[in-house]
Amino acid sequence: MNTEFFLVGMVMIFTVPFLVWRLGRTDFFAPLVVVQIICGILLGPGVLGAAFPDQYAAVFAKPVIDALSGIALWAVMLFVWIAGIELDLDEAWQHRAETGVTAGLALGMPLLFGCGAALLLLYSGPGWIGDAARPWQFVVGIGMACAVTALPILVLLMEKLEILREPLGQRILRYASIDDVAIWAVLAAILLDWERLGRQAGFLILFAIASYGLRRLLPRLAEPDRWYICLIWLAGCGLAADWAGLHYMVGAFLSGAVIDARWFDRARMDQFRGAVLLAFMPVFFLSTGLRTRWDVGGAVVFAAAGLLLAAAVAGKLAGTNLAGRLLKWQKGEAWLIGWLLQTKALIMIIFANILLDRSIITAGTFTALLLMAVASTMLTIPVVTPLLARYPGLRGKTR
Repeated sequence: MNTEFFLVGMVMIFTVPFLVWRLGRTDFFAPLVVVQIICGILLGPGVLGAAFPDQYAAVFAKPVIDALSGIALWAVMLFVWIAGIELDLDEAWQHRAETGVTAGLALGMPLLFGCGAALLLLYSGPGWIGDAARPWQFVVGIGMACAVTALPILVLLMEKLEILREPLGQRILRYASIDDVAIWAVLAAILLDWERLGRQAGFLILFAIASYGLRRLLPRLAEPDRWYICLIWLAGCGLAADWAGLHYMVGAFLSGAVIDARWFDRARMDQFRGAVLLAFMPVFFLSTGLRTRWDVGGAVVFAAAGLLLAAAVAGKLAGTNLAGRLLKWQKGEAWLIGWLLQTKALIMIIFANILLDRSIITAGTFTALLLMAVASTMLTIPVVTPLLARYPGLRGKTR
């Protein structure tokens, strides 16, 4: 590998998004993480590679891409692991009736809308379904991509809106936490390989046994040792899940979900999440951008992205409004919660990467999903800010 070209790529990864974000003052509609995703697309083969093919081929040669992909793989595993740790299922259980209704409708309705959009794509012509996919895997995969809520990015956005620690923010975290678990469960079902069913069953059994041992061990250790043991646990679970045919990302999420957040200092965990987002995740965004393709045509991809965005947003709002009617929420409550829960960004991009890895979707479909995720996230702050100003009493609303 040419070290200089690798470092040229790293300079581009960190410089371009920061300058666009800072000089363009995009924070209101596009936080830095969203700008990084957009720049990853622009630095990919479909834009930068098409404009400067020779220079692009020199900088992003295969050895450089392989090195960047390795960093991206570990970065996203860390990110998903943190998301698993930060799930608060105990809180959701205490409010299980209200949380179950809301989370179920907020996930189920966009899933149905997304499946409908997937069927339209499936029968509109070739170029959308992957070579290894059965039609039901493609439809359910796209449907779930439309239903995803990006829990870690939702936390960042609610911090910006100053509602994260308010009762409203804690309620929304409960709903998103339940949906996060469902997302990975559905993904495991989509990836179920009948030829490797024995391996997958063995992985789940051994994982349950090992998780019990880990949960007995960690409280007895000093916190610095917990961090180190948990990173070993993360790598091992990712390896075992991938070997079983589920995907290393399923293992990464499960490895975090069985760990209690209270075993770690909250401030230190926040700092660690911030460090991963700052120092490692931009490499994942570029790696994602390198996978975008416009083979089916740029206008067609944008049209597909628009269809998926409409299904995702309409489905999420329909779900929360139905929940609001059943649970007798106040005026404006369902719209506010729905717009926050429709945030996509990282988790959906990770989800779409897995579908692409397993050839359930094509690169063109992946590009449409990526554009949908970016647009979804960019809509959140501009829409939610005036809603909070219009209904200030909702901040302290508990259920």
